[in-house]
Amino acid sequence: MALFSVFLFAQTEKVDEAMMQKIRNEGLNNSKVMDHAFYLTDVNGPRLANSPGYTKAAKWAVEELKKMGLKNARLEPWGEFGKGWELTKSYLAMTAPYYSPLMAYPKAWVYGTGGLKNAEVLLIKASDSAELMKYQGKLAGKILILDRADTLKPSFQPDARRFTDEQLNEMANRQPAGAGPGQQRRGAPPAGFRRPVNLAGMLKEMAEKEKAVAILSSTGLRGRDGTLFVQGGGSYQKGAPENITDMVLAIEDYNTIVRLLRAGIPVKLDIEVATKFHEQDTKGYNVIAEIPGTDPKLKDEIVMLGGHLDSWHSSTGATDNAAGCAVMIEAVRILKALGVQPRRTIRIALWGGEEQGLHGSRGYVKNTFGDPATMKFTDQHEKFSVYFNMDNGTGKYRGIYLQGNEAARAIFEAWLKPFHDLGATTITSSNTGGTDHLSFDAIGLPGFQFIQDPIEYSTRTHHTNVDNYDHLIADDLKQAATITAAFIYNAAMRDEKMPRKPLPSNN
Repeated sequence: MALFSVFLFAQTEKVDEAMMQKIRNEGLNNSKVMDHAFYLTDVNGPRLANSPGYTKAAKWAVEELKKMGLKNARLEPWGEFGKGWELTKSYLAMTAPYYSPLMAYPKAWVYGTGGLKNAEVLLIKASDSAELMKYQGKLAGKILILDRADTLKPSFQPDARRFTDEQLNEMANRQPAGAGPGQQRRGAPPAGFRRPVNLAGMLKEMAEKEKAVAILSSTGLRGRDGTLFVQGGGSYQKGAPENITDMVLAIEDYNTIVRLLRAGIPVKLDIEVATKFHEQDTKGYNVIAEIPGTDPKLKDEIVMLGGHLDSWHSSTGATDNAAGCAVMIEAVRILKALGVQPRRTIRIALWGGEEQGLHGSRGYVKNTFGDPATMKFTDQHEKFSVYFNMDNGTGKYRGIYLQGNEAARAIFEAWLKPFHDLGATTITSSNTGGTDHLSFDAIGLPGFQFIQDPIEYSTRTHHTNVDNYDHLIADDLKQAATITAAFIYNAAMRDEKMPRKPLPSNN
């Protein structure tokens, strides 16, 4: 019966080929996607959640969507976030045994150094808490570094790659994941696992108590060749204590300092970090706008598209996720440029607080559709059709993840067919985790993420100091925006809402 239903969908799913050609022409030949990306990155800068940079970019997006003719464009609060934070100055250099500027970036939500300081670096040699306690009373006025040094070896693998035909075929042939023996909950530790002692956390507590100047951190072998992976350095919660300055160093600079100190050669650094905390408004905000539906029977039903607007702070968050936001803005621009009058309402959402735990989309879903903790739904839950998300870098679409929703397979096969020549052919039953479509999936609403070529997302740009405009691929983003516009059009115009999976259990 299930196979027959899929076959029936394949036979009956209607695609307006003339409109697909119009969308292709507008999206590939008249694209503005790189203009959107430029404003989100170079013009508005880093977009750390609840920072002035985030607010600036969100207000720009609202005004841009209004200019395109979307309705009800607004900043919509999703709930309590916490303290905003911005970096206003950052400098680190070695002054002894010789002068050398260092490649470093402070983690978010640290309080800074209170001016320029010159301080000795203290090497902390500890493998457990007892050894760490030997340094108690010795940290005041020092810059601290843990005794670890990862040996760099030449890498013979390319930083950037695209999916091969073989890899795509393997994805397409995957069977839906079962719940058989041997599988465990994603992220759960294996049986008998003992968590290692958090020496870095213990050292931080000691450093704050004894008034050390700063802590130096490394991201290990991932952060090679001048790439720094930089995230948070403490709590952003309202009322939480502020956090000692924690600087992430390029592994080459980190290793240099460790080797000198191991050899008994004193190291001194100049350091100055200035930051600002913002607590005037601790709410979190999403950007929301609509193309209203026109069908009297279907206009109250909702088709959504989105990506997260927030980024980390060491660069301008181009691939994570200005790329996704630029593509989604461009998708609705394409539809407006073509004068599309959708049957259902099309709603774009640019989410805040994704990097801290999908906060913006989770808050929005809970406020609008229902609470996944209780599985109690609003009236809007029944009127929702589908959500499409982009948040895997700059790579072009190669297809779509079904998120276990096999009933959508034949529909997506029909929708992808006009774009096979652009490289988008693959449909996989797999789930892909870690981003905002999961907020919809959690309460039984169809939410999907597109398959994208990895390019250099995990090796170079994801949460790094080089995640900037120059790492975007214009042709890939044009292709992604074109296919997104087509999917949104099809979802808004089809007779039925998208099929749903069974509701998840709230146990």
